[in-house]
Amino acid sequence: MLMLKALLSVTLVLFSVIDIPGSLPVIINMKRQGVVINALMATLIAGLLMVAFFFFGSSILGLFGIEISSFALAGSLIIFFIGLEMTLGIRFFRDMDQEGSEGTIVPIAFPLLAGAGTLTTIISLKSEFDSLPILGGILINLIIVYIVLNSTNWLSKKISENTLESLRKIFGILLIAIAIQMFKSNILA
Repeated sequence: MLMLKALLSVTLVLFSVIDIPGSLPVIINMKRQGVVINALMATLIAGLLMVAFFFFGSSILGLFGIEISSFALAGSLIIFFIGLEMTLGIRFFRDMDQEGSEGTIVPIAFPLLAGAGTLTTIISLKSEFDSLPILGGILINLIIVYIVLNSTNWLSKKISENTLESLRKIFGILLIAIAIQMFKSNILA
């Protein structure tokens, strides 16, 4: 029973941090702009990053002389610019200007799914929970992520253009706020 409670707690924490429902407007917008997103590949790469950070996160960053707070700051800047794109309609990521450009790894797998917030959360969870609930929580979230990514074409048909535009701006502002919060909490760390 204790293991199930830990699994549920970790799953909910990671679900909140990954925020796949909040990323949906970004993903649908990218697909409508012709950016190619491979749902399985994005899920696998995000999962690989999460598991690698679970086992080796502190060591990987230490190898490059990077503190976790610096990593989180860099991730916050990327999230900030994605939020500005969504809110203002300004393009910062020029490599995605052409139809058919690839968005599976950047920005979907990293930083939207396995971003600095998710990776630092995974490292933090190690101090509170055993390995099995954390790895189980990662797996459950990856299944949810894959289902959502694989359903974006269907979802985009069900969501009107006006609703999508409103959601894009709302979630853009939320991404900016999340980025600022991440920046503030890690600038002093």
